[in-house]
Amino acid sequence: MDIIKVFGTNLKKYRTELGLSQERFAELCGLHRTYISSIECFRRSISLDNIQRIADALNKKPFELLLEEEDANGKTNNLQQSQ
Repeated sequence: MDIIKVFGTNLKKYRTELGLSQERFAELCGLHRTYISSIECFRRSISLDNIQRIADALNKKPFELLLEEEDANGKTNNLQQSQ
């Protein structure tokens, strides 16, 4: 598992489900838009403090952002995104 890809993928999924732009989401977290973009593009590691801030803004528990999705057969999905 690539935890950076899992986190970035989950962040983008939950953010877009809420209909939030990166800019608006960054404002809710008290972070910069380019920081959110870097996370979603798998170019940045993230501190525990910022994981908590992001989880709070998404109304999720921090561990939910670290869970890899499984398909209907219980297999882990490949988290490949073209960026």
